[in-house]
Amino acid sequence: MLHIQSAVPLKSMNTLALPATAEYFCRVDTLDVLREALTWARDKNLKVTVLGGGSNVILADNIPGLVVAMAIPGIELDMQDNDRRLVHVGAGENWHQLVLHTLAKGWFGLENLSLIPGLAGAAPIQNIGAYGVELSEHFHSLAAIHVDTGEQVILSAEDCQFAYRDSVFKHAVRDQYVITSLTLALSSQPTLRLDYPALKQAIAQQNLSEVTPEVVSRVVCDIRRSKLPDPMDIPNVGSFFKNPVISSEQAEQLAGNYPQLVTYPQSDGSVKLAAGWLVDQTGWKGVSRGPVGVHQQQALVLTNRGGTGQQLLELADEIIHSVQSKFAITLELEPRIYP
Repeated sequence: MLHIQSAVPLKSMNTLALPATAEYFCRVDTLDVLREALTWARDKNLKVTVLGGGSNVILADNIPGLVVAMAIPGIELDMQDNDRRLVHVGAGENWHQLVLHTLAKGWFGLENLSLIPGLAGAAPIQNIGAYGVELSEHFHSLAAIHVDTGEQVILSAEDCQFAYRDSVFKHAVRDQYVITSLTLALSSQPTLRLDYPALKQAIAQQNLSEVTPEVVSRVVCDIRRSKLPDPMDIPNVGSFFKNPVISSEQAEQLAGNYPQLVTYPQSDGSVKLAAGWLVDQTGWKGVSRGPVGVHQQQALVLTNRGGTGQQLLELADEIIHSVQSKFAITLELEPRIYP
């Protein structure tokens, strides 16, 4: 049943704990309730904002219109064919709990994506990735509802136009659809991906006789916990800036000036840089601007201790300007700004 509330505070619904208020708010746990909510907003000519786990958003101000909190559940085996397992996942499922569930069921492929915060429905928008694996590698399709028409569509990986931290949902169809479920292509036979340097090193240090997907998941969790503060303790959204991707020529020139430059060569010949290293080299690690600041151990993490979204964005602008001045590279924010 649809239940609309007005003037709902969102501070507890975003991991930066930024103060903001939804003009109207509802939680949806079925397709029918979602369609009701969209019709209600459409009849009142209100903008719809979908809020998942709040782990990749910056609430810069109050949110006008209707905020829809995604809560559609469900994890089901859709199909099995030899080693292949197609797994249907409701958009409201917690991503890390989903990873743990698939491991327990013997459906492998997501272990490198352990402990990524947020809900499953947001994963395709960002094409989440970590430790050498991206969602797109294990993505089959998704279902979504068109905000204006209520029509359901099924989109393939090709339709989603996945790229590094990117998809069609950030461009051509931005804010036009609400993702309601996704289908993942996993396997009953593990194919371990251990080539990411930090993961490879951490596993080697454990001197294990056998490396399993469960081991990979545990090690990834250990690495993430050692590098990123828990939002429950220090409000943050994890990586605040995307790792910039530049040409090999530009990377070579930069490395000539900065021999310690951290680089990750890509398959297409481009080079990914470590945004955290760039921020660190411009002297921002541990710097505070009143109630907002840069984490003392991880320069890629911006934190909030009672500030506002505007204060956080002003700090981010300062950092972007510093990196641009020193390295001629423009950092992009990873979280999305609302409204």
